[in-house]
Amino acid sequence: MLSQQYKDMCNTPSVIRALSVYATERGKEIGYENVFDYSLGNPSVPVPDEFNKAICDLIKEKTSAQLHGYSPNPGNPEVRQIVADSLKRRFGLDYKAEHIFMTSAAASAIAHALRCVTVPGDEVITFAPFFPEYNPYVNQTGAKLKVVPADTESFQINFDAFKEMLNPNVQAVLINTPNNPSGIAYSSETLTKLADILRAAQEEYGHEIFLISDEPYREIVFKGSDAPYVSKFYDNTISCYSFSKSLSIPGERIGYVAVNPKAKDAEMIVPMCVQISRGTGHNCPSSIIQMAMARCIDMTSDLSVYETNMNILYDELTALGFTVVRPGGTFYIFPKALEEDANAFCEKAKKYDLILVPSDSFGVKGYFRMAYCIDTEKVKRSLVALRKFVKEEYGG
Repeated sequence: MLSQQYKDMCNTPSVIRALSVYATERGKEIGYENVFDYSLGNPSVPVPDEFNKAICDLIKEKTSAQLHGYSPNPGNPEVRQIVADSLKRRFGLDYKAEHIFMTSAAASAIAHALRCVTVPGDEVITFAPFFPEYNPYVNQTGAKLKVVPADTESFQINFDAFKEMLNPNVQAVLINTPNNPSGIAYSSETLTKLADILRAAQEEYGHEIFLISDEPYREIVFKGSDAPYVSKFYDNTISCYSFSKSLSIPGERIGYVAVNPKAKDAEMIVPMCVQISRGTGHNCPSSIIQMAMARCIDMTSDLSVYETNMNILYDELTALGFTVVRPGGTFYIFPKALEEDANAFCEKAKKYDLILVPSDSFGVKGYFRMAYCIDTEKVKRSLVALRKFVKEEYGG
């Protein structure tokens, strides 16, 4: 018998992926260069030359078994040490290789982290707006995802609602900063307050509450933004990182779990991840990609294009009368739609070949997301379509 759970999920596919498929099909009709596809967060800037060179050098230097064989379950030990040294150097925490578990990017890292600190029936809290895949990430562990309503004035944390939602069943809090979809980075003030509340709750409930920090956009931070490293604020933090955005290598699926060295039972979490991988199948990421990434550990692609694109869109959207909280990072912007029904708004936009993502699946109604990881030239051309859309549909 087929699993009813997964059969049911087939009826509710990812809205983002569905729009991306629509954009691709529309591109076959009119040329993809004429489709202003803001649906999918697929990095548009090239990988650093050093990454490609590292792969070529590795092919010359290493044996076939070293390049293409299994790595140890926690990851290549040399790579884990390089990651730990980089984190220690950059953020001042005493990471060692034993705190690092290599993963198939951030999704796998979150899958492991959640299973380390929850059992079926536990609760995990996140904050709207949030990445829609958090629903299956959490709920398929047997834990239950609880969503704190958004503070739409700033898209920082709605602390009053959070404190009301906290209870002894909460074992983990899952955050994403800089945030998909809002582009907002949680400030030092926000993270300090969050950490204080969690420490008090731990004391009251008599058990640890782990903070799981989803950090694929950690390197995409804009000028003047306060975007500190989460683990510096709270000991019981597990960082879930991906190189997909920083090095523009989403197809290579490489990231890691980094356990705060000060976390409760920190020395146990990576060995637990090894055991979790036996059941989830998220084990032994590509050996050659681990080694190539390690040679580029503190490099990034040219991420400045994303700030350029953000400024163009922010200025145009605000000029057209949209309410927008200015992003502090990522390659997303999250304006308020010009009508209450964001789905209707985005459907109308498709007539102008503007592919926008309605906000309902992000846990907020009446907004839309634009993933502006596209060429700046195309962003500029899309403004003509955006102006026409607003004028003809809303009299702007």
